[in-house]
Amino acid sequence: MTYDDYECISFSRDGKILTVTLNRPDVLNAVNARLHTELSTLFYDLQRDEAEIVVLTGAGKAFCAGGDIDWMQEGIDEPAGFETTAYEAKQIVFGLLDLEKPIICRLNGDAVGLGATIALFCDIIIAADTARIGDPHVSVGLVAGDGGAVIWPQLIGYARAKEYLMTGKLVGAAEAAGMGLVNHAVAADALDAEVDKMAKRLAGGASKAIRWTKVSVNIGLKQLAHSIMDTSISYELMSNLTEDHQEAVNAFREKRRPNFTGK
Repeated sequence: MTYDDYECISFSRDGKILTVTLNRPDVLNAVNARLHTELSTLFYDLQRDEAEIVVLTGAGKAFCAGGDIDWMQEGIDEPAGFETTAYEAKQIVFGLLDLEKPIICRLNGDAVGLGATIALFCDIIIAADTARIGDPHVSVGLVAGDGGAVIWPQLIGYARAKEYLMTGKLVGAAEAAGMGLVNHAVAADALDAEVDKMAKRLAGGASKAIRWTKVSVNIGLKQLAHSIMDTSISYELMSNLTEDHQEAVNAFREKRRPNFTGK
């Protein structure tokens, strides 16, 4: 399997283990149109790869800073293009859930918005203790429709999930591990060793038994995702058209707090 068509994601191999790196470090691996499209095909391509274990991480200081602000403005200016974004968003989540191979998230830094969704849909999440995770869609006037509404309640319960999703606040890795949002928070300088140990343990195991155990566990999540995401993505598409979303984008560019009016 080759990945020559990928521009924003890089790949490296170590035996049965394939490391996949979101590779826009100059913008904290923020998702633009190109990266979003690549993510929508990535996990289906990984299913066809000969590797047995996938490690997903980010280049540089962050795992993924969420949506690129310029891309958000494009979605406002040309809302018809959001239909493609909506379809791709479902393919990202469904692709993660359909991937039968174990996928370890090496959470090297902050995972925000879609970045948090991708991280949380991985099978095992090992985070540097300096990392934070959160889904602040509401902070930019958008519905948390691209998977956050599916996965957060399953990991930490509805009450806490609604608090984090409706406020958009970020949580540190140690606290996230304590509440079961991620598996482990480790010292940043120990992250590589811990991820490598877990990847090699899985790679040395009974691969079919491990793979089919994942498939079995994911059945409920897949049913849930398919029952929720058409609606949640539709609400996100509607929120893309609101004045509050444009105000949030303007405020981000002008480095000020947004003045939301509920319109």
